[in-house]
Amino acid sequence: MICTIYSHHLGLEKIKQIFLSHVPKGVFSSNGENLEFEVKGGILSPSKKITLFYRERAIPSYQIPQIDDSELTANLKGLYGFVDSLPTENEKVKGLFLHKIQTLNSEFSIREDKGELKELGIIIADLAKEFDAVLFVQPKTIISKSETQHFLDKDLNLIIDTEGRCEIEELKVNINSEYFDNDQTELDEDQIERKAKNEEILERENIKINKHLPCVESERETTIRSAKEIAKRASILAVTNLVAFNSISSEEAVDYLQNYKLWESVTEGEKEFLANPTDDRKMYETWKCEGIWTLMWALKKVDTLDFPNEFCDLGNISAENYPVARDKDPFEFINAVHEVRSKKEILDATDLYYRYNWACVDERINGRQIENINPGIVYERQYALNWLIHYMDQDWDNVTCDT
Repeated sequence: MICTIYSHHLGLEKIKQIFLSHVPKGVFSSNGENLEFEVKGGILSPSKKITLFYRERAIPSYQIPQIDDSELTANLKGLYGFVDSLPTENEKVKGLFLHKIQTLNSEFSIREDKGELKELGIIIADLAKEFDAVLFVQPKTIISKSETQHFLDKDLNLIIDTEGRCEIEELKVNINSEYFDNDQTELDEDQIERKAKNEEILERENIKINKHLPCVESERETTIRSAKEIAKRASILAVTNLVAFNSISSEEAVDYLQNYKLWESVTEGEKEFLANPTDDRKMYETWKCEGIWTLMWALKKVDTLDFPNEFCDLGNISAENYPVARDKDPFEFINAVHEVRSKKEILDATDLYYRYNWACVDERINGRQIENINPGIVYERQYALNWLIHYMDQDWDNVTCDT
């Protein structure tokens, strides 16, 4: 495989036209779901064959949908996670690339099966420009710019490789307004009202608004996690948080979680932390206070999610309402919880923090620091809220906070 080309735009016929404009004698044929482009050979020249694998979203959009089980959408979610995990020497470009991934609607891979088509390099270059594409490229191909797997922009310049290298300073993210309008007609009334209300909140708070940022799921589409599941997650987080703040040792935490039958619900990431709670990992885990606070809010043990400019204080939650203590069985808390906030309340908060996070990321990729809210608080609360609404059916360790 030479490369996979991703685009916001659709157009199998346009792909055929570009191939034929460079190689008029070539012939396209269908091979099941794939398309083959063949140039017949002669006495002195061998035949050449290229295979194309093309697929597109059934409903083009400006964002990877939250509810969509198609193969392409699943692949785009995986692509987003892969890029998000890469190191980078240019945070701005990586942030723009993640934005661009969310707009992708088509994917086509190119494989050279027989012979070498000398025009293929210029064909790929034309396809990249015509489709305003990003390309996932293997090393040691005719268009490679890195010794590892990497991504190129429409001009075949390096966006990022697996070692974080980058050779561009900008990456345009364009949206076809036709796709935007199509999605708007499919929104439920509660989504439209929620978006408008939260944009009013951002305007009052003097926080930048992206009018094209879509809505979170509708109430009709959403299933909130159960009270018991939320309470169990809050209990485990509360224990790991005690380790993060050096209130108990990791050994004590493991004993506590095992003795009270919670160990099987501890995530792999949490087990790794407890096995090796370095100072850096402890610092990272201290931020989970905001996730605990958010889950306790969902369980109505906390009254409000205050404006995200000051850290929460878990000490403000009474002992009888807190999941764990040294001699307390956490199931006293878990079994006593029966009520979760409404879908409306949780989705209102999810949509608002989605917009907060976009504003934070926008400032960061433009080399600025947002002043009136704390990006870390925003991220941790959005993380917990996305988990509450089963965002993309991700488990706790793998929740994404897309913007």
